Amino acid sequence: MSDAPQAAAEATPDAAAPQADPQPAPQAASQAAPPSDGQLESPVELDAPPPPVAAVVDCPVCGTPTSAGEAFCESCGADLGRGTPLAEDTPDPEAAPIEITSRSVPAGPARAAGVVVVLPDLDARATTCLACGGSVAEDGYCEQCGTPARRPRDHFVELPVPWVGGVCDKGIRHARNEDAMALAGRPEPASWAAVVVCDGVSSAPQSDVAALAASRAARDVLSAPESEPPLTADELLTRAAAAANDAATKVAVGVKGPNPPSCTFVAALVESGRAVVAWIGDSRAYWFPDGGTAVQISTDDSWAAEAMAHGLSREEAEKLPQAHAITRWLGADSPEGPPRTVTVDVSAPGWLLVCSDGLWNYCSAPEDLGALLTATQARVGAEPVALAEALTMWANEQGGHDNITTALVRCG
Repeated sequence: MSDAPQAAAEATPDAAAPQADPQPAPQAASQAAPPSDGQLESPVELDAPPPPVAAVVDCPVCGTPTSAGEAFCESCGADLGRGTPLAEDTPDPEAAPIEITSRSVPAGPARAAGVVVVLPDLDARATTCLACGGSVAEDGYCEQCGTPARRPRDHFVELPVPWVGGVCDKGIRHARNEDAMALAGRPEPASWAAVVVCDGVSSAPQSDVAALAASRAARDVLSAPESEPPLTADELLTRAAAAANDAATKVAVGVKGPNPPSCTFVAALVESGRAVVAWIGDSRAYWFPDGGTAVQISTDDSWAAEAMAHGLSREEAEKLPQAHAITRWLGADSPEGPPRTVTVDVSAPGWLLVCSDGLWNYCSAPEDLGALLTATQARVGAEPVALAEALTMWANEQGGHDNITTALVRCG
C-alpha cells in the first residue's frame, strides 16, 4: 500500500536534504509513515446502510448487473453493501420491470480477437484450513484449530496465457490486501499482453476496492477491440489510465471523510517486440533482459524520486521519512494530467516485471532486483506464476510489511 499522497507542487526537497515536510494534498491528513510500519489508520465511518435493493441492480462502481443478497460485484469486486448507487443508476419508478429468466456470470466487456482474460473468484469461501487441513466453518474459522481462513482477495493468481502471469498477496503485516492486478494476453508467446497493477493508498478507506476496480477498468480498455481510427499505444494507455481513474473515483460514492479511496497505477502494453509503460504513483515496471543490463523503466511520482532528482542517492532518498509519500495518484482528489509513458525494446529474451512497492521496497535497484530474479528462476524455473510466487514469498520472508504484487511477462 502506498503512503498518503502529497501535493506535487510542494514536494520538491532541497538538493542536499529536505528542510521541511511537504504541504499535503487535500486528502492527506497527516505525515505519511514508511511502509514498514505495517499499520492501518482507523476506518472512516460509512453512511447508514442503503435501503433494500431490488431483485437485480447495477453495481455502483462498474455497472454490472448483480443479484439481491450478493455481497460483492463479480466483475469489479466492489463491496455491494457499502456506498450508494450513482445518480444515473437510480431506477426509474415508472420504467417497465426488467424480466430475468436466469442468472449467469456477466460476459464482461468485448475483447479483441484472441485476447484471453482471467477473472478469479475473489468472493469464494474457503472450505479447507491451510494450517491443519480441517474444515472451515460458515464464520470463516477452522472447526479444528480455530485459524481464520485465508480470503481469496488476500492471495490470488492470474495466468491468462502461459507466458504472462502474476501473484497478488496481502503480505504479513497488513490486515487486508489493497493491491490489485489485472492481466490479459494472446496465447502465442511474446505476441500481445497487457498488465495493470494498482496499489491502494493505506490512509484512505476502501482503497482495496478502488485498486481492484481501477486495474480491471484499465485492463478492459487495453484488451478491447481496436478502434477506428486505431489509437497509438501511448494514446491507448492514456485512455486506460483515465478509465482507471473514473473507476477509482466512483468508489468514493458514499464514503465519508477527507480521504477518498485512491491508488497508484502502472500498466504495460507488450506487442511486436516493444513494451510501452504508463504510470501514476510509485508502482513500477522493470526490464530484465537475459544476460543484459537491468533497467527500471518507470520513475516514481514520489517524495523519494524528487529527492533523487535533486542529487540524493537512491539509498539516501529511499530512507527519508516520507520516501513513500506519492505526489500523483488515482481517485476523486487526484491531480489532473495523463500518465507518463516510456517505450522499451523487449525483442530480446527477458522478463518484464510490473510490481508494487511491497516487492521493490526490499530490492529497489534494478541490478539487485534483476540478480534476485535470475537466482530465483534458477531455483524454481521460468514459469511466470511459479517465479512470481517465489519472489512474493521472498518479500514476505523479508518481513512482508506491505501488500505484494508481482506480475511477469516473458518476452523475446
